[in-house]
Amino acid sequence: MIRKLKSGKYRIYSRKPDPKTNRRRNLGTFDSLEAAKNHEREIQYFKKHS
Repeated sequence: MIRKLKSGKYRIYSRKPDPKTNRRRNLGTFDSLEAAKNHEREIQYFKKHS
């Protein structure tokens, strides 16, 4: 899940909340939406191919 921050950057959050904190885990912050989408694709690939 990608959200835009007040600073204008984009952050990827995990889809499921972290059981310890009950908040979504921060998976990285990026300057552009395009970079965030690319990284999210890499994360999904890694989850299926590790």
